[in-house]
Amino acid sequence: MDPENVNIRETCTDTVFERGRNYRDEGRIQRIERFGDVVTAAVRGSSLYDVTVELGENTVDARCTCPYQGTGECKHVVAVLLDVVANPPQDESEHVERVIQDVSSGDLRAFVRDTLAENSDLREQFLARFGDDHKSVEAYRERIEELFDQHTEDYPVVTGAIDFSHFFESAEQYRERERYWAAVTVYRALFEGIDDNHGRIDAAYDHYAKDLQSALDGYVDCVLAVDPSEGEFEQYAGALEAQAMSEPRINEEQFRRALNALEERR
Repeated sequence: MDPENVNIRETCTDTVFERGRNYRDEGRIQRIERFGDVVTAAVRGSSLYDVTVELGENTVDARCTCPYQGTGECKHVVAVLLDVVANPPQDESEHVERVIQDVSSGDLRAFVRDTLAENSDLREQFLARFGDDHKSVEAYRERIEELFDQHTEDYPVVTGAIDFSHFFESAEQYRERERYWAAVTVYRALFEGIDDNHGRIDAAYDHYAKDLQSALDGYVDCVLAVDPSEGEFEQYAGALEAQAMSEPRINEEQFRRALNALEERR
């Protein structure tokens, strides 16, 4: 998509647009890169926030690690979009593709192994796309707990938006391969992990509510996609019922809606 076709004012409120423009003018964008239709950036606010923008055919899908809960995109995303339109960053995808063509299969294999050894999130996505097995719900839950622990090392509550995108990307990889039970384990770990840690969340409530709902929607879709037996259906419906009943019942309504959707669509 041509960045100049992005109507930034439609993605946010007028107030946020002005703040985003000020952020760009003040030089708060610390880093910005483009690979195909994906732009990644770091924007300095009260903290350094990571921004990811995917430019679709007629859409903008943006994520930011700031705690913004208002309407539309946040000022950090707006600052990045304004910079992309005014001064499009060089697209590195074609250069990378040319380099790949010149690298031997052995060197490329060694690079992939070294990279996967150092990056557990990327390793999960790799295995989701190419592997034959998958982690358990408990294993994914441990990783989610680690993220919450990391974000509360210096303060007892989470005041920012934890990025769960690599979990969703792994689940999507499983779905593309029609490995729906594997995707179910990821979605279940996400909705349980977010719900069980709700007491530690003290900002970005809209972010966590959206991710919780996305995990529930994906869970319901994937359970139904495999046409489960009666026993399997009861097992996976029971996971929603148990979470709805867990204390404190802050997200009970979302779990009840997901359970009703599962039963009605069966």
